[in-house]
Amino acid sequence: MKKSIFAAVLFAALAPLSLLAQQLDNSEPQQERPVMKFKDGSGVGKKGEWYFSWGYNKEWYTGSNLHIKQPSLGNDYTIVDVRAHDHPGWDQDFFHKAISIPQYNYRLGFYFKDNWAFEINFDHTKYVVSTNQLLHIKGTVNGQQVDEFISNRPDPTTGQRFLQYQLNNGANFLMANLVHRKHLTSFNTNWFDAALLLKGGLGVMIPHVDAKIDGKQNNADFQFGGFGADAEAAIRGTFGRYVYLEFANKVVGTAYSHLHIYDGSAKQTFGTYEMVLSLGIVLPGKRKG
Repeated sequence: MKKSIFAAVLFAALAPLSLLAQQLDNSEPQQERPVMKFKDGSGVGKKGEWYFSWGYNKEWYTGSNLHIKQPSLGNDYTIVDVRAHDHPGWDQDFFHKAISIPQYNYRLGFYFKDNWAFEINFDHTKYVVSTNQLLHIKGTVNGQQVDEFISNRPDPTTGQRFLQYQLNNGANFLMANLVHRKHLTSFNTNWFDAALLLKGGLGVMIPHVDAKIDGKQNNADFQFGGFGADAEAAIRGTFGRYVYLEFANKVVGTAYSHLHIYDGSAKQTFGTYEMVLSLGIVLPGKRKG
């Protein structure tokens, strides 16, 4: 009998404490572990996030009217619709070259608000005038008015070509882009996110001009060479929060002027279509609270 009374008193004393403990536990929200909510795309592209990537590119160029002006030589002419190609470098003996020799690119970006970023965007692109073409020259050459076609194939005796013109150490597009990110899918995982990135902006050209025109070689050098505008669409796959792979298609319009050639200058405009593949890292911003 005494044991039964003692048990009842003990239960009556402990029951309120148990209820109080449950109430306190329910009143304090449990802190969630800082895992990324990839399934709805809300864990990437957050305000305060930085990213950096390095990759390689392939280019195709439109035709270009190349204007040559060399007052001391009596030259002021245009080579009409010049054709050029790129020089990838990564397609031949890639692992035995410095990483900056092939056509490379890098991106450095910062999300100033969710899904909106500012990006510095550099493409080391190579522009080489093609050998196998007829050059249409219009204007004044050696003080004489001309409108003629000249083959740009090497001379069989001297091996020289009329136009050996290249931005082979880079046509070099340095752009400042605004970036908008749109979540696409996570394939129902919490470790992967696929997103569409739309980019556009303006920039400057920093070409390295190496030109030998009608036998006259310039002193090849880097220079500020003009302005450009670009638009880019990219698919970015982010893995495990901190690493991503990005494939982009890009168009660039560029206007080059005052390019250094022998005893004169050159100018031209052309369009570029690029395909870019990059590998990048993400540096998340600080979490509030």
